Amino acid sequence: MASSFVVGDKFKHKVTELLSNKDLSLPRALKEELEELLEKPQPTVLSFSTARKLQQYIRDKEHPLYLHELLEDSCLHLPEVVKPPRNLELVARLEKIKSKLANEEYNRMTRNVNSQEINRNGTLADFGRQVRSVKAVLVTVFNFLVTVVAAFACSYMGSQYLFTETTARVISAVIAASVVGLAELYVLVRTMEGELGEP
Repeated sequence: MASSFVVGDKFKHKVTELLSNKDLSLPRALKEELEELLEKPQPTVLSFSTARKLQQYIRDKEHPLYLHELLEDSCLHLPEVVKPPRNLELVARLEKIKSKLANEEYNRMTRNVNSQEINRNGTLADFGRQVRSVKAVLVTVFNFLVTVVAAFACSYMGSQYLFTETTARVISAVIAASVVGLAELYVLVRTMEGELGEP
């Protein structure tokens, strides 16, 4: 925290004039402080207490000079902060705590990660389940198609004893395949509902 000013040449010049003026009766302590200040080498540092005494003197004597005019080319003196040396034992403890916290954070982030995971969507077991599900759907679709094609073929072949025209045989085979396909779809839907747990 600042407790003094680094004064410039203007301050020195004005204070020298003030000290050389015989008409003014500066208090002895203030005069000694100012003379000592002017004798110091650069940078010249003026303490706040001396600045207050000087301002009080100027105000009391109703001098035409103001303190802010004296300090125009001055600046605050900010002493350099000296950092105390770090305690090696404390540094070692802090490093130990940091590494422990980093390990805990890592364990928290990776606690639900499985080494068998293929991607973010699931493990190998989930992938196997999905493959089995796809396989079951493909088998069901293949079974449906085979059943409908077989119903069409049987109807077409069996209708030759009833109809002599090909058109009538095809229409009857399509009707029979459609009925079998609808029945197969009904059974398929009921089975899927049972697997999903619906009534």
